[in-house]
Amino acid sequence: MPSWSRKGLWPRRGEATSKAGASSLPGELPVPPFEMRQLVGPTDPAMFDNPSGAPVFSGMPDGAYDNVFDFGSGCGRLARQMMQQSAVPAKYRGIDLHEGMVRWCQENLTPANPDFTFAHHNVFNPGFNPDPSLPRFAPFPIEDGAATLMIAWSVFTHTTQRQTEHYLKEAARVLNDCGILISTWFLFEKRNFPMMQDFQNALYINEFDPTNATIFDRTWLIDLLSNSGLQVTLARPPGIRGFQWELHIRKKGHGAPVEIGEDLAPYGKKPPPVVAQDPSKIGIPDRE
Repeated sequence: MPSWSRKGLWPRRGEATSKAGASSLPGELPVPPFEMRQLVGPTDPAMFDNPSGAPVFSGMPDGAYDNVFDFGSGCGRLARQMMQQSAVPAKYRGIDLHEGMVRWCQENLTPANPDFTFAHHNVFNPGFNPDPSLPRFAPFPIEDGAATLMIAWSVFTHTTQRQTEHYLKEAARVLNDCGILISTWFLFEKRNFPMMQDFQNALYINEFDPTNATIFDRTWLIDLLSNSGLQVTLARPPGIRGFQWELHIRKKGHGAPVEIGEDLAPYGKKPPPVVAQDPSKIGIPDRE
């Protein structure tokens, strides 16, 4: 579930664009079109590239890239980088609720490596998949214990409390016993908000679309993980105070648990980008 699009829809100077609307780096895989890159944040084509062939996530245990499940694969930024790794994942499955970006990945990345597949996770989202008749969450299309590496980058920063409760249980189901979930989170201390009920554990910044950015109580999150049979094994603090924590999560009994420390990063500002057009229509020819 990527972030929101930025203003402006034209390629920046120096960005080549193919007939299909995707810019390219010489001799490389196609790069998603500019308007899709806007939806996930970084627009520089270099941010989608991996010229060194290094692992996208370093320090992973042996076998971590055997079966990769990317929850919120967007327009394929991480998938494209993994396709360029010196040790390409044996299997990669990406899902996303944005139909146009899934379609682009299916048409431009899967043909280059059929072991990389993408599917539409057809659940409701006010911005990216706004059909109100759709369910708010759904099971992952992956077998129990299959994922050696699960990725949820900029996903749980855009899910509601109910969705998060569902998807962490799903993560516990699909993770291999030695698997790792790499995820990002906005966190706060609920004890500083005495007006909140016991069942209220999330803060939302947008009255029209709660998934614009979601901030969770860290104590609630730790308890939810524990009740799901999971634990945090790495907690990397944000570079800007209050921004994204990177948490590595594993099943209990695998890896040493760590505490989520104090956020001591300097204050700064990094608001989500502003939508310039209906993002749900991007990449869908009959809707554009």
